[in-house]
Amino acid sequence: MRYAIIADIHGNLEAFQTVLNDIKTQNVQQVICLGDVVGYNANPKECLDMVRAMNVPIVKGNHDEYCSSEDHLEGFNPHAAEAVIWTRNQLSDADRQWLRDLKYTRMVANFTIVHATLDAPQRWGYVFDKLAAAASFPYQNTQLCFFGHTHVPVAFMRDTAVRGGTYSKFKIDPAKKYFINVGAVGQPRDNNPKAGYVVYDMDASTIELRRLDYDIATTQQKIRDAGLPERLAERLEFGR
Repeated sequence: MRYAIIADIHGNLEAFQTVLNDIKTQNVQQVICLGDVVGYNANPKECLDMVRAMNVPIVKGNHDEYCSSEDHLEGFNPHAAEAVIWTRNQLSDADRQWLRDLKYTRMVANFTIVHATLDAPQRWGYVFDKLAAAASFPYQNTQLCFFGHTHVPVAFMRDTAVRGGTYSKFKIDPAKKYFINVGAVGQPRDNNPKAGYVVYDMDASTIELRRLDYDIATTQQKIRDAGLPERLAERLEFGR
């Protein structure tokens, strides 16, 4: 069984379409989504419609939560807050209800999925280092857990200690637990602007990170045409 695991689409239709086209070439039987379908970019409704039509296992991301509520955004990054308010106005009541109904964590086959952390998934903590990753491992009841949220692909491993690092493809060691960030489809932040996602081959016990060029210029122009902050367009070009 081969799974394509995607995260942080963030309304980036061009990146999402590119990733879906690549998935078709990978002999994948199931797509999994780790949340944040909406936010930041200019096609939240289109991306959400596509995900809903795919009927795939999915968990809730923080932008899915913010964009489906009327909560005040005090303390929010101003560019992100502006995008959240704009996105709220692009979604239907049914869209917002669908997002609100998503769970924070799920199990799929023999692995777990979450947007942020397992120790407090609804608090949207960021896992950038081994210390932060260590907090989730006691709550991980499967060998593998895939997460998103940071937009930075990195794999953390625990045997006697927690280690971590970047990856392109690796084989799973049955003696270890893994907490794996799959990168971002729609807004990479690891200084690589290419859209990212992971293929998990359960039979071969391999994890592969795939990176893809997409039409960034079109996505940027849509952001500008929508009147969203220029920073959101600029950052796509640099992957940060």
